[in-house]
Amino acid sequence: MSGRSAARIGELLDRYLARSGYSDRLAQAGVISDWATLVGPTVAAVTTPEAVTRDGTMFVRVTTAPWMQELQLMTPVILKKLGAKGRVKRIVWRAG
Repeated sequence: MSGRSAARIGELLDRYLARSGYSDRLAQAGVISDWATLVGPTVAAVTTPEAVTRDGTMFVRVTTAPWMQELQLMTPVILKKLGAKGRVKRIVWRAG
């Protein structure tokens, strides 16, 4: 397969994903895999991203109640970091 054929297949796949609505879901899922990079090592060490719903709600597990309170205060800053990457509109912090 030539490089040109691979590029064409990539373009077709991108168009299909955009039309089907899957590109948004893939971007949202990317937030989970890129969590540590997006939020930094300190926040990543005390959190575990669990899921992102279609409406942009992200569920994140937090190790302790004090950290959960701190992260609730940091939510606007974290949403700004995540917004450019994956269409997350809201974070629900869960203890445990």
